[in-house]
Amino acid sequence: MMSFYFGRLVEIFPFFLTGLWMTVKIAFLSLIICTILGFILGMMRASHNIFLKRIIGFYVAFARGTPFVVQIFIVFFIFPEWGLQLDAFPAAIVAMAIMGSAFVCEIVASGISSISKGQWEAAASSGLSKLQQLRLVIVPQSLKVIVPPLVGQYVLLIKDTSVVSVIGVTELTRVGWVTVIRIPEGLMVFALVGILYFMISYPLILLSNYLEKKMTV
Repeated sequence: MMSFYFGRLVEIFPFFLTGLWMTVKIAFLSLIICTILGFILGMMRASHNIFLKRIIGFYVAFARGTPFVVQIFIVFFIFPEWGLQLDAFPAAIVAMAIMGSAFVCEIVASGISSISKGQWEAAASSGLSKLQQLRLVIVPQSLKVIVPPLVGQYVLLIKDTSVVSVIGVTELTRVGWVTVIRIPEGLMVFALVGILYFMISYPLILLSNYLEKKMTV
């Protein structure tokens, strides 16, 4: 019986590759968006503007303090009531970007805050504007603090793509659930799902470990 199930799994393996490709697309697009948005928010959160810090702090607290599945439901089911209708795929990207940018924001803000006050003063004495100070002096120095945990966060975000299956996106986890209906051997099916997730996550894990050692030195 196991050999029969295995044969069936081999037959529908292209279906898993389709789900893997959807997972990669969601992860790639959302990581780009959340990185850009997270860096902008992180620099604003590290500023001395109390109003901005509190607003961004509330955003970060909400995104980090609520389950991701709740955020997906808000984007997919509540946003349309406010006039913003999104299909499942863009809704998944938006939800991933909202959550991911909050974590990236905290990483970036912590990295910027680790730079000594003297560096800010030196940059200011050179006649640079606040934005130039950040872009040319502070952020480049803070990258050794930011990059290792940032890459590690990317791994977590890739795994979180599994949650978007709840709104009907046919990514890797949903492919697994659909396959279990045809092949009632859950261990075999989800072992394959786990292996495919591992294949796209492990290179980033290695990169995170390498960057952590390299930048520490």
